[in-house]
Amino acid sequence: LYIGQEWDYVITVCGGANESCPMFTGEVRNRLHIGFDDPSEATGTPEFINSEFHRVRDEIKARFYQFYIDHIQGKQE
Repeated sequence: LYIGQEWDYVITVCGGANESCPMFTGEVRNRLHIGFDDPSEATGTPEFINSEFHRVRDEIKARFYQFYIDHIQGKQE
């Protein structure tokens, strides 16, 4: 499906994906790793585990928005 396609960015978000990210046979201009905690490894009460998923979700949103502002938005103008 994606064989031979060009990619501006390939971004991995967890250590395992960074180590074993699928090979992209097309052109990849920028390959980056932006790491986050894995909330599936959280232990504790159901409320704490749920809060970890929300925390990581919010962190992903904030970091990728900042990445967009810093690296992509200015290039589109």
